[in-house]
Amino acid sequence: MKRIVSLLAAVAVVAATLFVVVPFASARTAATTIKVTAKDFKFVLSKKSATHGKVTFKVTNKGHTQHDFKIAGKKTKLLGPGKSATLTVTLKKGKKYTYICTVPGHAQLGMKGSFKAT
Repeated sequence: MKRIVSLLAAVAVVAATLFVVVPFASARTAATTIKVTAKDFKFVLSKKSATHGKVTFKVTNKGHTQHDFKIAGKKTKLLGPGKSATLTVTLKKGKKYTYICTVPGHAQLGMKGSFKAT
């Protein structure tokens, strides 16, 4: 009988630990979402920094010409006016990243900026 009580107590401790630890761990690994509005010829981001790790950029083209969004070596497809796309990248702590529109001439006209992972 003592063995069964000890076993049940151990199971209760493990279950309680998982109840506390697992939701916390999954919350830390969830991607942060940053809204990006592409206009002619600038980007407007909802935030200029985010916690390092997975970051999802939700890009919406509100301009009159095609644009894309490139950061951390990845980019969205070319987006026509009114179109949206998402881009998820993994950012390193303390690093500053440059983002640009890769359409020829757009970055030179102002479609660029920097984003920091904290």
